Amino acid sequence: MAQVKRIRRRVNGIILLDKPRGLTSNAALQKVRWLLNAEKAGHTGSLDPLATGVLPLCFGEATKFSQYLLDADKGYETLMQLGVTTTTGDAEGEVVERRAAEVSREQLEEALPRFRGEISQVPPMYSALKRDGQPLYKLARAGEVVEREARSVTIARLELLSLEADRARLAVSCSKGTYIRVLVEDIGRMLGCGAHVAELRRTQAGPFGLDRTVTLEALEQAHAEGGAEALDAFLQPVDSGLEHWPEVGLSEHAAYYWLHGQPVRAPDAPKFGLVRVRDGQGRFIGIGEISDDGRVAPRRLIRSE
Repeated sequence: MAQVKRIRRRVNGIILLDKPRGLTSNAALQKVRWLLNAEKAGHTGSLDPLATGVLPLCFGEATKFSQYLLDADKGYETLMQLGVTTTTGDAEGEVVERRAAEVSREQLEEALPRFRGEISQVPPMYSALKRDGQPLYKLARAGEVVEREARSVTIARLELLSLEADRARLAVSCSKGTYIRVLVEDIGRMLGCGAHVAELRRTQAGPFGLDRTVTLEALEQAHAEGGAEALDAFLQPVDSGLEHWPEVGLSEHAAYYWLHGQPVRAPDAPKFGLVRVRDGQGRFIGIGEISDDGRVAPRRLIRSE
């Protein structure tokens, strides 16, 4: 018997998932997409299977703006295991070396300022970065090590929350592209005992914090009780990831021309930069950029229903 193709729904918005440990970001996305029965979906930057926490999942028109969440600053809490280094820099790797880790709170507090501000990081071999089309983690699993160029990242906050024996809990706020595993390894190297990430939880992704997330279990329960449509209640607006941007409103006349690719003038528009744009009825219709002559030029449009 031929299998009946599932007709997916047009779903627009963002679900803020509290990703569970042990699941890849893509597996989490596909699971929620199936529950929603959504036509189009994408996530905004991977979390390692070991990691939990804020994972914005974009559906439909929201996928057009996922890059801006990918580029946003992030926040984390991590548990640093001192005295043990692993192949991957986290608890999923094989132990490479064990050392005595008699580190005091004062020693840690003295080391941390060196990693605040703009720092340089060498991406780990166990990462999704590609070399000649191959992810580095595949090369690493095959026993290959290749040169990686150091990258500049910014650590806005690095705070010691607790230290119990050989385990330290840190709070980190950082720019995109920061590897917490590398940060922890570098701190451990400076302390002379080595370290790896035992636990990692993303607490912030752009404007989104843990207080706005929903668990996979809650989504599964809602689906069991009310089907795919029941999950619509968890959808954040399409432009919620851009809520810290300035906003301009267009008249019905101006919105018509703007949606047809023409720059228009808007009252109270800022002098420069990217803006959220709403039409005369208050509906989000896309993002624009202020041109040199002060008009709002369309950059990314929302498809009308």
